Amino acid sequence: MKKIHFTKMAGAGNDFLIIDVGAYGRTPLQLKKLTVAMCDRTNGVGADGVIVLDKSKKADFKMRIINSDGSEAEMCGNGARCLAAYIVRRNKTKKKSFTIETLAGIITAEAKNEVARVTLSDPKDFKESVSLDMGKRSLNASFIDTGVPHAVIYVKGIKDIDVAAIGSRIRYHDAFKPRGANANFVEIINEGLIDCRTYERGVEDETKACGTGSVAAAIVSYLKLNPLLATKKGAAMKVKTKSGEMLEVTFDKEKGRLHNVKLKGSAKFIAEGVYYHA
Repeated sequence: MKKIHFTKMAGAGNDFLIIDVGAYGRTPLQLKKLTVAMCDRTNGVGADGVIVLDKSKKADFKMRIINSDGSEAEMCGNGARCLAAYIVRRNKTKKKSFTIETLAGIITAEAKNEVARVTLSDPKDFKESVSLDMGKRSLNASFIDTGVPHAVIYVKGIKDIDVAAIGSRIRYHDAFKPRGANANFVEIINEGLIDCRTYERGVEDETKACGTGSVAAAIVSYLKLNPLLATKKGAAMKVKTKSGEMLEVTFDKEKGRLHNVKLKGSAKFIAEGVYYHA
């Protein structure tokens, strides 16, 4: 039996197991197999994914995010915020703001107590309208890559939406091959607040929150509400997640470019423990 030390954290309801691979020296960990076992909510610890903290040659730290099904994601907004809070609590840096290498690029992070904020890589591939043939009907979606691919679908009566059933079809839709897309169902509450529920790739179910999904929904919604917007600094939107917690998203738009995207919210420490891995 191999003893794997972990810290369980939750970012706005998204829960993760953080593993510092530096603690294991040259001993290789079979991360994908380990993640599937640890994330099992009956026979494991239970989580949406594992966040791996490692050394980086490009940034202050390196993050890998392994989804609960063993697949590796390019980025995870809530996971990055949890990792930022973990780094600060463990006194791994004296910097107020530090950089983290991800597969989606280098991001910047800061944290205080159990609140963390990350500045993400610039969104790309925005498509205002994508028609999705769903068989007997069609859906209109927007698409944007906020580190991972996201479809945004506007609905009324968000509490009644079957996110798991509809979301899985959108996630694997031909329009988003080969990578697939997370499916975000959004209801606009007012000019500064939206309600969002997300079906996530890798978890293959609805999660209580999705950081990059909240960012995607916030940006697309802000642009939808302000169609003539040319330039804006500090555009802001609050996102109510499935967990009931709020995430705060801000961004700048200059000459058609979306950048300086920030995601802020809770990053709670739940538990620390040892997992026995065969």
